[in-house]
Amino acid sequence: MTKSIAGKPIAVSRRQILKGAAAAVGAAAGSGAITGFPTIWAQNIKTVTLRQFGTGVSNLNAFADKVKEDLGFTLQMTALDSDAVAQRAVTQPKSYDIADIEYWICKKIFPAGVLQPMDVSRIRYFDKIVPIFVTGKLNPASAIAQGTAPHSVGFVEGKDSKTFAKQPTQWMTLIPTIYNADTLGIRPDLVGRPVTSWKDLLDPAFKGKASILNIPSIGIMDAAMVCEAMGAVTYGDKGNMTKEEIDKTIRILIEAKKAGQFRSFWKSFDESVNLMASGEVVVQSMWSPAVAAVRAKGIPCVYQPLKEGYRAWGGGLGLAKHLSGLELEAAYEYINWYLSGWAGAYLNRQGYYSAVLDTARQHMSEDEWGFWMEGKPAQKDILSPEGKVMEKAGAVRDGGSFYDRMGAVACWNAVMDEDRYMVRKWNEFIAA
Repeated sequence: MTKSIAGKPIAVSRRQILKGAAAAVGAAAGSGAITGFPTIWAQNIKTVTLRQFGTGVSNLNAFADKVKEDLGFTLQMTALDSDAVAQRAVTQPKSYDIADIEYWICKKIFPAGVLQPMDVSRIRYFDKIVPIFVTGKLNPASAIAQGTAPHSVGFVEGKDSKTFAKQPTQWMTLIPTIYNADTLGIRPDLVGRPVTSWKDLLDPAFKGKASILNIPSIGIMDAAMVCEAMGAVTYGDKGNMTKEEIDKTIRILIEAKKAGQFRSFWKSFDESVNLMASGEVVVQSMWSPAVAAVRAKGIPCVYQPLKEGYRAWGGGLGLAKHLSGLELEAAYEYINWYLSGWAGAYLNRQGYYSAVLDTARQHMSEDEWGFWMEGKPAQKDILSPEGKVMEKAGAVRDGGSFYDRMGAVACWNAVMDEDRYMVRKWNEFIAA
């Protein structure tokens, strides 16, 4: 099967496992009035409450409100930071029904047996999911990026398996929902020169005005992009460093810190926005919506494409092991709703990407789609999901089209074999 994303042809291989999936979904959908629930479920659906937790990026109250409106049941959301998400998922498996987690965290969580594999024949839009999450490639000619590429932890061998499969199977660990290609944010009015490389984060010209993300598993990836761009470290796999590679990377960071390179280290979205908006920092690790938030204040800020490429991340929804019966049916319906377009358009309008682009496009204007996905100049002001102006007419998205950005991913957020060692060394850097 061949389809197009942002005007580029992309080949997607439909596996034998999906034959009959449409029939299975049709049988499940029945004739219920509530977007596909069979009537027997629809009678009791208002009594269901599903507890979801994850990071603040995608645990949004607007989603809970829309689920209540469209599906009839209650979605309770709790937002935590990435490390707390990983800890809660494993140590408190009865405290949630749906885990909204990142793929690098999935590598820690799924082998613990706290989530149940999901049957792809029950996922209506499985064959429309961006192939990065199925094959690891945006198109057949793409190279698979380093790190914990989502497809590498996206499938298991069977419905009771905890071991990741090397090829797509009928059983997924997470249903992908959100992802992006991250880079450095800069203040173009204050940097004084073009910023074109990751190594610019440690350029002495920005002494005292640089910042890096202080979430070890993510910050170390940014640091690796910097060190590799400097020519200071050559990595076999930036997402799975040896102890020697970790030591070299941390040594460079500590030297830079002692020389006064860093103004601060941030953990939250708001911290990164405030550092950049105030001008205390002019170049830093950043997330796309944070750049937009700075711009919304009328302050110049650019999500700078860099010649070495992007560090990417992705997340998805996982189902707790204990889910069964009506609650399990509701959870599958929620996931199908999530991929059906409204949620995807909401995420796209925040500067993220949705896992099923075809359905999201149906909920966006051609101008919105052209700006966010195709790299075209905005014909009108571009609005956030809340109706606030994010970009003025004539603006072009930093980094261009979906294909340009996701096609230039150098590495994914990762969990290393030497993860504990890496975290200990990272903390030494922060404390130095």
